[in-house]
Amino acid sequence: MIDARFGHVNLVSRDWRRLAAFYERVFGCTVVPPERDYRGRDLAAGTGVPGAALRGVHLRLPGGGPTGPTLEIFEYDPSLEPMPTAANRPGFGHIAFVVPDVEAARATVLSEGGGSVGAIVTARTADGRQVTWVYITDPEGNIVELQSWS
Repeated sequence: MIDARFGHVNLVSRDWRRLAAFYERVFGCTVVPPERDYRGRDLAAGTGVPGAALRGVHLRLPGGGPTGPTLEIFEYDPSLEPMPTAANRPGFGHIAFVVPDVEAARATVLSEGGGSVGAIVTARTADGRQVTWVYITDPEGNIVELQSWS
């Protein structure tokens, strides 16, 4: 087994400043300076994207403390067109936030430019706990799960 510690999740964005501001306002993520501005031969070699340049920022995720994992939001040049949002697409599926009130959090996300994916569901888990959850999107169509446990 590799001796590993979780570091970050990356979202490729069409407008990194707008998307980062959404995660700061809605979920209380905080900027971890400095802003990133990378380009050149090493970036192209490492990403496999010829002529790659990117700008963006890391946001500390809530609940992880001062050294917890981050959400890395980068805007690439050149960039590709986004795929349609789909919960069952292979690859990165969603990011989840535990919230005290799923319905209120959903309303906040929608009022901040997010979108709806599914209905709010309350169910019992295999271990007998109850979870209320919903899939919504951030303003760029990335799926976010909101969940509350009781």
